[in-house]
Amino acid sequence: MKIIILAGGGGTRLFPLSRTCMPKQFLKLGDDHSLLAQTVKRFLPLVKATDIVIVTNQDYLHHVKAELAACGTREAHILLEPEAKNTAPAIALAVRFCLDELGVTNDEVLFVSPADHIIEPVDVFIQSVRRAVELAGQGQLVTFGVKPTKPETGYGYIQAGEPFQAGYKVQSFREKPDRKTAEAYLAAGNYYWNSGMFAFTAGCMLEELERYQPEIFTLVSKPFAEVKNNFAAMPSISIDYAVAEKSARVLTVPLAAEWNDIGSWDAIYDVLPKDTEGNAIKGDCIPIDCNNTLMMGRSRLIAGIGLENLLVVETDDVIVVAKRGESQKVKDVVTELKRCGRKEVDEHTTMYRPWGSYTVLGEGPGYKMKKIVVNPGQQLSLQLHYHRSEHWIVIGGTAKATIGDNEQMVHENESVFVPQSTRHRLENPGRISLEIIEVQNGSYLEEDDIVRFEDIYGRS
Repeated sequence: MKIIILAGGGGTRLFPLSRTCMPKQFLKLGDDHSLLAQTVKRFLPLVKATDIVIVTNQDYLHHVKAELAACGTREAHILLEPEAKNTAPAIALAVRFCLDELGVTNDEVLFVSPADHIIEPVDVFIQSVRRAVELAGQGQLVTFGVKPTKPETGYGYIQAGEPFQAGYKVQSFREKPDRKTAEAYLAAGNYYWNSGMFAFTAGCMLEELERYQPEIFTLVSKPFAEVKNNFAAMPSISIDYAVAEKSARVLTVPLAAEWNDIGSWDAIYDVLPKDTEGNAIKGDCIPIDCNNTLMMGRSRLIAGIGLENLLVVETDDVIVVAKRGESQKVKDVVTELKRCGRKEVDEHTTMYRPWGSYTVLGEGPGYKMKKIVVNPGQQLSLQLHYHRSEHWIVIGGTAKATIGDNEQMVHENESVFVPQSTRHRLENPGRISLEIIEVQNGSYLEEDDIVRFEDIYGRS
């Protein structure tokens, strides 16, 4: 069996924590590990790390590598999508990768999982996976259905039909309903939340693609290298629309474990521990006379007085306040920010790079200040800027600075100057993190004023 984890999504339903540069699969929410790391660890009792394939994109490669290192699974395979094309092309690409690069046969079962769900307890989940894998091995396309506990309008639904071994034949898939329809589904008793997880043999998926998505099948029938080269020609379509809603071979297996797709701040409130007043508190927060409220702080103190049934989420550049039950409308906020061209949609003040991170401390006309952290043994690209000069002040660790033709070591409380239009590179040759304050001066200070000449991360 091979595990395919889909980790390429750039969703913003958990804005302001989740943004294009750091979507929710890489967030740590109520746990020391990110949602992606939790997902990987969830499957390790079933398979070896070398049996795990993580599908993502180039922008998130360094995030995925960092999360794999954090959970001791560097041996897992990372498959980069050439561009975002929804789940059906991503799964088709992964199937071809498994067949051509990992030696999978048409009869081997592949299990597909999103990277950003919470499922507990793990041992119950594993039992359900084994049941699904057994059915998939019989040539069925198996999905997990979650028994609804409330009339949720944020999930798609699966209508279960007649029993079939450990599961049910799927009668239909239903889109996210309105409240009245969700209540009817809950009362009917044979509707399940669609978990987005699938199990199938490689041969089964290819057969169903040939039957229902001949365009994708034609492309994915070629060798893996050709599939990647022609990936842009794939239609952008979900696996539900492409195959699951059409196939006569789809079964659903009820998932007995607790499941949450963490698709909204209401969902976050549901999974976090509560105090005696029903408040979920994370970060530096003081609730006074508050009830049934989520308060999540990242960089500043939050003091709440008399709050009831509210969601308060703070980052160092955005604060979101919403009524509980209304957090699905966060997507409307993101839509408005996109319309206005606001950078908050895509960027945090702290941005992560393959070599470390930088945090914008302050900016104004003609200047920008950053704190830059370079991990041990890492280096920035050899580059220049046409429109700005830079001052580097080392506040921790030791820097190796290349400026023009000169190389020098820069220690704590020492500084160097990088003139405009001069080639330069910053390296950390030491064993502890290098921390510097960078002061930029110039007429244009955006990140696209970088001309790279050499880069160990393949970005030049």
